[in-house]
Order: sequence, then structure tokens, then C-alpha cells
Amino acid sequence: MSVFSKLMLGTVQFGLNYGVANTAGKPSFDTVKDILKTAYEGGVTTLDTAPEYGDSEEVIGCALKELGLSSRFQVITKIPGLPAGADPEQFMENSIRMSLQRLQQKSVAAVLLHAEKDSLHLDALKKQKDRGLTEFAGISLNLQAHADDGETADCLQVPASILDHRFDHCFGKPGRHCFIRGACMQGMLLMPEDKIFIPEVLERRRRLEKLGIPMAELALRYLFSKPENKSILTGVETVAQLRENIRISRLSPLNETDLKRIDEIVFPPLPENCVSPFFWGKYKKEHNIA
Repeated sequence: MSVFSKLMLGTVQFGLNYGVANTAGKPSFDTVKDILKTAYEGGVTTLDTAPEYGDSEEVIGCALKELGLSSRFQVITKIPGLPAGADPEQFMENSIRMSLQRLQQKSVAAVLLHAEKDSLHLDALKKQKDRGLTEFAGISLNLQAHADDGETADCLQVPASILDHRFDHCFGKPGRHCFIRGACMQGMLLMPEDKIFIPEVLERRRRLEKLGIPMAELALRYLFSKPENKSILTGVETVAQLRENIRISRLSPLNETDLKRIDEIVFPPLPENCVSPFFWGKYKKEHNIA
């Protein structure tokens, strides 16, 4: 599945204010065009989007058309959670066709089930490949309880980072590509110390900083240093952020000594409520954090 670029661009920021560390908000349409042009020139040719990311699909479709790059990217989109009583196959076909209309594309490289509860309908999604709507069918996973739901998927999207190892066992399966999101834990790894509300995360970040590698660089290089068949998804609000991610993606892998030192810090892994944004609201309530 070499069709997917090593570094890929998440586009939820194009349609929503996203991320615990995002202070810039949605980029303007002109900035989106600059980001996409820079991505293409830098070899970042895989985009991740979804109908639930605000108007991200429409923005991508319009921007790529204006740039003359509509056929130059591999686009991944998703199926929203199936409503009760819906016919899975028909709902998925309708959803994909609406996404294609917004994206101004005839087909997309991959379509993922966005809701883990729908994993039992993966076969219905695979039938959309026969209709020529997508090349690959997969699932976007979020919670450790569903870590084995994508065994028969062509591709998976999972959270993973230098501190999040819940889905490590999913990587490396022949013929299946993994898209990794959350490399910086929605920006928490990069926040000022007084903004990190999970003490366990802060303690391990302090130990990792002693390696002498900037945290943003370390977070990405750690994932790129693993040889499994995967792409790293990062979202940006500015061209400068994207250029920095491209620069990091071209650096040499971390050496074995650094990888060993990192593993000594991050293992055993932190519990899910520390590394998954899904649980952070509950964590704050339980620990009386404003």
C-alpha cells in the first residue's frame, strides 16, 4: 500500500477548531490553499478528512480545484455512525457519494468506518470497492476495548504516540496499512507545563526532555523510527507548522541507544485515561481540575 505518503495531512482543522493546544482556530481558505500546495511540493500527498469535520470536505474540494491538484492527492474519508435501523450498505454508499460530491472527486483512496460500534458492518463497506468508490476499506479505532475489531480491515486509523501504546500490536500486519493519529496527543505533549493537567504525562515528558531532542521532533521521529507499514497523520494551522513536520519526517531514524532510553521511560505504558482525549473530561472531573 505504498500509495499513501509517509507523512499525511489531517484536515479536521480546516473545518473545526480542533485540539487542546489550538489557539489559532480554523485557517482561512487562502491559508488552506497554501498548506495544500506546500504539502504537495513536500511529498505529503495523503489527506485525512470526514463528513463530521465541519466543512473540511468542501474546503478541500474547492481548494484542490483552484490549485489544479484535484488528482494529485490520495484522500481518506469516513462513514458517520450508522443510525438505528439503517441499511448499512445503502447508508454507506450514500455517505460516500455525498463525500465525493463535496470533495469533487470520482473516488477516494480509502474509506473508514468512523464509529467503532459499526465494525461488524465492515463487509458492507468493502462492497463499496466493487462500485469503484474506494480502493481500500477500513476502520478508525479509538478505545482499547476495540483494538481487535479491525482484523479483516484493509487499513486502520489508530491513536499512537511516544506515550500511547494501546494499539502497538496492530502494526506490521502484511497487506494492511495503519494511519497513526495523535502523535502529540492533540498537542498536550507540546503545551507549557502549567497547562498539562495530567501529572503522569508531565512526569514522563520531563524525563523525555532530558534526551535533548525538541519534543515535537522527538514525538514524530519516534514513530517514524518504527519500521511497520504506516503513515503518520499530523494536523496543522499554518504553513510553517507543515514545513517543520516535513523537515522532521526527512531526518534519520532515532538510533538504537535513544530508542532504548525512550522505552525505559515510557514502559510500562500509561493507562488509557491518561493518554486518550476521550477520557480527559472525566479525568478532570475526578481530579477536580477546572
